[in-house]
Amino acid sequence: MNRPLLLLSIFLASLAHAKTKPNILLLYTDDHSHRTVSCYPEAYPWVKTPNIDALAANGVRFASAYVGTWCMPSRATLLTGHHQHGVESMRMVGKYPGSEYDPEKCPFWPKVFRKHGYQTAQIGKWHTGTDTGAGRDWDFQKVWNRPRYPENAGNYYKDQLIETNGGKPVMTAGYSTDNYTRWAIDYLTGEKRDADKPWYLWLCYGAVHGPFTPAKRHLDAYTDAKVPIPADIYPPRPGKPAFMQEISRWYKGGDGLPHLKGSLRATGQQSPGRGIHGSDLNSWVRQYQQGVLALDESVGKLIQALKETGQYENTLIVFTADQGFAWGQHGFRSKVAAYDANIRCPFIVSMPSQLPSGKTCASPVSGVDIAPTFFSFAGIDLPWEMHGRDLTPLLKKPEQAKKRSVLTVFTGRRYGSDTDVIPTELKELRKVAQVSWYASLHDGRYKYVRIFEKDEIEELYDLQKDPEELANLALIKKHGARLAKMRGQTIAELKKTKAGFVSNLPSTGTDKRNKFD
Repeated sequence: MNRPLLLLSIFLASLAHAKTKPNILLLYTDDHSHRTVSCYPEAYPWVKTPNIDALAANGVRFASAYVGTWCMPSRATLLTGHHQHGVESMRMVGKYPGSEYDPEKCPFWPKVFRKHGYQTAQIGKWHTGTDTGAGRDWDFQKVWNRPRYPENAGNYYKDQLIETNGGKPVMTAGYSTDNYTRWAIDYLTGEKRDADKPWYLWLCYGAVHGPFTPAKRHLDAYTDAKVPIPADIYPPRPGKPAFMQEISRWYKGGDGLPHLKGSLRATGQQSPGRGIHGSDLNSWVRQYQQGVLALDESVGKLIQALKETGQYENTLIVFTADQGFAWGQHGFRSKVAAYDANIRCPFIVSMPSQLPSGKTCASPVSGVDIAPTFFSFAGIDLPWEMHGRDLTPLLKKPEQAKKRSVLTVFTGRRYGSDTDVIPTELKELRKVAQVSWYASLHDGRYKYVRIFEKDEIEELYDLQKDPEELANLALIKKHGARLAKMRGQTIAELKKTKAGFVSNLPSTGTDKRNKFD
């Protein structure tokens, strides 16, 4: 059958099933800051992402999203509905990013969708155990299995070993963002898909993770890119924990600009300290932003494919990332830390047939909210207790959203009950990106951070007045009541999510420090 006839048949079949369960398309990017998407007010003025902006114009944009802290736990959270400390049996073994899990102790929810009549598919990056769940969790899968092939794990943009439905890997040329999009469109237009079933597709991009390689067609974009130098790019950083005084990724060059120091890990392997356009902050941010352009093009192509096949009206589309990424803020060039610059990511939900368009929701959202929301839209009961909440009420009335708090937890490379005992050695506590374990709570305006080091200070920021998180209110006496309240709320959330370490939290040193008015 030629392509026009194929598209017509799919369109007619879609009309016939218009009142069935909705399709769900999850577009999931990597290390992708909200600052790269031009519909976010925090984006640099020269940034242009027209297709992602159009998705927001036809949906609901969440102002503050915290899906996870870094690549692997964010995906584990997405697949289980649990924070990192609730993902039982997941563990990192062997050469990075080697990892394993027991599917009996750590079931992934897509298999539940399969039992309820959905066809499930995943395309792109896989980063959660060597077992991808092919045939168990997924009806169709075409993935770059990083844990299984650590020697290929740095190839984020080219020459990837691709597994199809759990088969032998095939070395695959081409720019990865374009490859994933093409394979997804093939799926959406009928290849490898049962037209009589609703579908869930997790399209998991590797962009814009290090080494931050743009498509060749975008290398000349943003020629005038300039960014403000973050106020605390160099230490010291008054009012912040001890480990934050040791974060030093940048040095002041002879041109007065910050330059990236030496050679830093970006892909599990060494990446050059000098970028495509140069080693200064402007050049690195420009290169990073160029990598987003192929993602934006992909969003446009995917929406077009949905419309051509008559599936757009019955498809819930979610665009988000595993976490954000800091470029110079607080001295970082990484994710992980509790600051918005590091982990805040875009989060846009669109389904014009059922949801309002062009709205912004001020209520913060978490990665653990994604699975309950999908189950709600699909009309399927949750198979187990999850840590998040269904976002449907916020999506239906985004401007009337009631105040809610979201918890973020970072426990390094440990998961599940392996987090019950908090390490006392700083080397172990700070094993990922030099950042200590922590729990954080965002209530819609204020953010509280509890570092899991003995006698370390807490952090409290007013994100409305201090969006760059420079002034730690935890050290100011008049904020003592709010500090105590949010400390208690954080502990309550940890207990609610059955965090084994909650009864063994190290003492804080906030009250022992000299406070000032």
